[in-house]
Amino acid sequence: MINVPATQNTEVIKAYEPDSKTMLGFWVYIMTDCVLFASLFAVYAVLHKNTFGGPSGRDLFSPSYVLVETLILLTSSFTCGLAMLAAARGARKSVLTWFGATFLLGFSFLVMEVTEFSKLVRDGDSWHRSGFLSSYFTLVGTHGLHITIGLLWIAVLMTKISRGNMDANMIRKMTLLSLFWHFLDIIWIFIFTIVYMLGVIGV
Repeated sequence: MINVPATQNTEVIKAYEPDSKTMLGFWVYIMTDCVLFASLFAVYAVLHKNTFGGPSGRDLFSPSYVLVETLILLTSSFTCGLAMLAAARGARKSVLTWFGATFLLGFSFLVMEVTEFSKLVRDGDSWHRSGFLSSYFTLVGTHGLHITIGLLWIAVLMTKISRGNMDANMIRKMTLLSLFWHFLDIIWIFIFTIVYMLGVIGV
C-alpha cells in the first residue's frame, strides 16, 4: 500500500471542495456557454434548409472525415481524465504526459476543422453563400474558438506544472480545465449528430 502524506491528502481534498466560490463561478460560466450554444443551434435549425440554390450538408459533409475528428476529440477527453487521475495521485510527470497527449489530440482536431473550413472557402462555399453556410460556420467556428482557448489553457498549465507547481490551487485549476474540455466534447457530440449526421441524410 502506498502511503500518501497527510498534507498532500489535505491539499487534494481542498482542491475538490464543492462549495468553492471559484467552482461556482465556473459553473455559472458553463451555463452561459450552454445558452450561447443553444442559441446557435436554434439559429442553425432555422437556417439549415436555406441554401438559396447552393450546396446542402449532403453535398458538402464527409461522414468519415467528421468521424475521425470525433474520435480524436473523444480520445482527448479520455486522456484529460487520465491527467486528472494522475493529479489526484500527485504524479507530476504523468500529469504532463497525459495533458501533453490531450493538447496534441486537441490540436489535431483543430487542424482538421480549419482544413475543412479552408476547403469550403476555396470551393466558393463560404459563410457568404447562404443562410445555411453562415449558421454552419458560426456554430462550428464558435466551438473551434473554444477549443483554441482550451489548448492555450492547457499550454499555460503545463508550463506551470513543469516548474513543480502542483499545490491545491493548481489542482483546482486543472479540475476547471477538465470540466471545460469535457463540456466541449459534449457540445461536439451535438454538432456531430445535428449538423453532420442529420445533414448527410438530408433531414
